[in-house]
Amino acid sequence: MSLLEVKNLKKIYTTRFSNQQVQALSNVTFSVEKGEYVAIMGESGSGKTTLLNILASLDKPTSGQVLLNGEDITHLKEKEISQFRRKNLGFVFQEFNLLDTFSVKDNIFLPLVLSKEPYPVMNQKIKSLAPRLGIEHLLDKYPYEISGGQKQRVAVARALITHPQLILADEPTGALDSKSTDQLLEIFDQVNQEGQTILMVTHSTKAASYASRVLFIRDGEVFHQIYKGNQTNQQMYQSISDTLTLLATGGE
Repeated sequence: MSLLEVKNLKKIYTTRFSNQQVQALSNVTFSVEKGEYVAIMGESGSGKTTLLNILASLDKPTSGQVLLNGEDITHLKEKEISQFRRKNLGFVFQEFNLLDTFSVKDNIFLPLVLSKEPYPVMNQKIKSLAPRLGIEHLLDKYPYEISGGQKQRVAVARALITHPQLILADEPTGALDSKSTDQLLEIFDQVNQEGQTILMVTHSTKAASYASRVLFIRDGEVFHQIYKGNQTNQQMYQSISDTLTLLATGGE
């Protein structure tokens, strides 16, 4: 059984003032295996963000199913959702979403604090995690004292420290310079090789070229997919570029 199964997902919004209906997702169906690294690409307005919000249980679909380890998360009750996210999902955002009034260490600890884990357990987890991400010397600093690349590594640590079943990354390289982008993508590659399942929404061809599979969304549906297989990152980059050109020109 796949770790994540998305079945016939549809999302229709009703606009606030005109009461017009807008179909953001039409019939999205795909699955993600445990340990897979999947990137989702598509033009602005294609439905990527809507899909990610539903997978994160931040929004509910009009119809369809999202199964994580066989559990349909679209049927979770409101009081169950926060606990479900903390237990099963890790999040990495473009804008980092760190709290400036918390130290780096406390930002990373936050999901564990909300889960009421004992401090000695939290401390042990961060001692093994921080060196892997090269942030052990930053733990007592505050987010406003560190660079964007360092902030993103802290955000990755916060996502990983709960040992989530699935990491959801939303444009994780979007606010980074090229050097920090390279460092983050190497970290993602490393943690994926260690068995972490990653689903990343991105506009970046370079970021997507690190994934083992890329799904392309057009007009609210999965239009095409590419498997990396034995391709190098450079070869995968070219395959993605060719597909994006096809998308932009309306080809089939």
